[in-house]
Amino acid sequence: MQHYLIYFAVLLTIIIFVPFYRVVTGPTLYDRMLCAGSIATNSMVIILLVGVIFNRLDMFVDITMAYAGLNFIGTIAFAKYLGSTLKSKKKDGN
Repeated sequence: MQHYLIYFAVLLTIIIFVPFYRVVTGPTLYDRMLCAGSIATNSMVIILLVGVIFNRLDMFVDITMAYAGLNFIGTIAFAKYLGSTLKSKKKDGN
């Protein structure tokens, strides 16, 4: 059973490179932010899989919850920064 979990973790690690390419070459800032969130979500699943493989799911759930909280706070902070930057550019343009 653990072999399947290891293969799944490796597959998710490979899948992370698709949104990473989009983060690097994304046409807009919003695309990059969306793909960064996707990378964080896949990373959380990989962390949980590692917890199942090592039979320490309780510890890895705590780590994943902290990582999810940081991801959420970072996304909200970045969105507020973009919103305030766009408002200030709008005021200066008028």
